[in-house]
Amino acid sequence: MTKTRFDGKIALITGGTSGMGLAAARRLLAEGARVVITGRDKARLDAALDDLGGGDRVLAVRGDVADLVDLDALTATIRDRYGRLDVVFANAGVASFGEVTEAEFDRIVTINFKGVFFTVHKTLPLLADGAAVVINASWTLHRGLPGASIYAATKAAVHNLARTLAADLAPRGIRVNSVSPGYIETPMFHDNISAEAEAAVLAAVPAGRLGTAEDVAGAVAFLASAEASYVNGQDLIIDGGLVATASGLTG
Repeated sequence: MTKTRFDGKIALITGGTSGMGLAAARRLLAEGARVVITGRDKARLDAALDDLGGGDRVLAVRGDVADLVDLDALTATIRDRYGRLDVVFANAGVASFGEVTEAEFDRIVTINFKGVFFTVHKTLPLLADGAAVVINASWTLHRGLPGASIYAATKAAVHNLARTLAADLAPRGIRVNSVSPGYIETPMFHDNISAEAEAAVLAAVPAGRLGTAEDVAGAVAFLASAEASYVNGQDLIIDGGLVATASGLTG
């Protein structure tokens, strides 16, 4: 049997019930990993388990990354089941556009920043030397997007966290990077972008299409693999040219 990149590896993916998280779980599972996925909704977790079809190589744990009690329970479950982690994809997050209230500010910061910080913090004792952490950021940390000030600020924060953790964890050989997806066709995208606005979004992307969750999953798999052993503290933009090209500046 051909050896694959994640044979014998244990991977945790938060927010693994749909979109980029589910695609990353599918990709790592296909490449030999045992995968732990989390989500807040049990029905969606059960559906994701059926979708992945990984048998005993997939473990679903219901929990909220913004709840430290849930994160403690998650790490205890992983410790009891596997004893370690080799990959963490801190993916869980929410979008927010439009009017900002104090309650909405607290919700976005708690999930997108606090949740990511404590996901990594709580799993650190389980991370094997030489492990890899990938944090889901956003193209909005590189360019301003009207109406997305709090969301974009949290994504800039988690990329800065990735750089800082890369320095902190270097003595253990643990690499920490982030990915910055552009416009990716996921349930969250359709929840926040109207059908009328989609044409303008597509016009801003030089690739002429929305990204797919699989596009992001491939980048996550690369950063988590030994092929990226000399990549640390970086942000990989997966956006079809939105940030870097002149045509992207029209959006």
